[in-house]
Amino acid sequence: MKQLLPQAEHAVKLLTARKQTIVVAESSAGGLITAALLAVPGASACVRGGVVIYTYDMRRTILGISDEEMRGITPSTEAYARLKARRIRERMQTDWSLSETGATGPTGSRYGYPPGHACFAVVGPGSERSKTLETGNADRVTNMYAFAAAALEQLIEAVGATAA
Repeated sequence: MKQLLPQAEHAVKLLTARKQTIVVAESSAGGLITAALLAVPGASACVRGGVVIYTYDMRRTILGISDEEMRGITPSTEAYARLKARRIRERMQTDWSLSETGATGPTGSRYGYPPGHACFAVVGPGSERSKTLETGNADRVTNMYAFAAAALEQLIEAVGATAA
């Protein structure tokens, strides 16, 4: 967790300075993104919470994303990460949202993505970004931390790029 704190601190500082809020919807990172943000003293000023969406039932129930909305979209894609980010932001009425979806390992996903594959999306005021990470690693825990670090970095870039 300690290796994630510098990025989490930076993200919380940016959000707090702008008096903006965030919610996280993650899957393969297993809650590490939210935990890192909440480990920062003062995080309650901006972090509204996070949820681990790990199953189809959670996606349907928590995010309200129907099977019909998923037609043509598979998990572990930037399209799905953007949809998750939009939906959780809308449902929680925050300024920003961050989502993550991927395959941590040791095997790939049933959709053909290799272990170490993850996609992230950040949605905020006038901003929507997504990206893909390929670690080339099959170690589950190593990938979870890599995914969380990359997601926090994308959050910092997105929030930092907007006018205060």
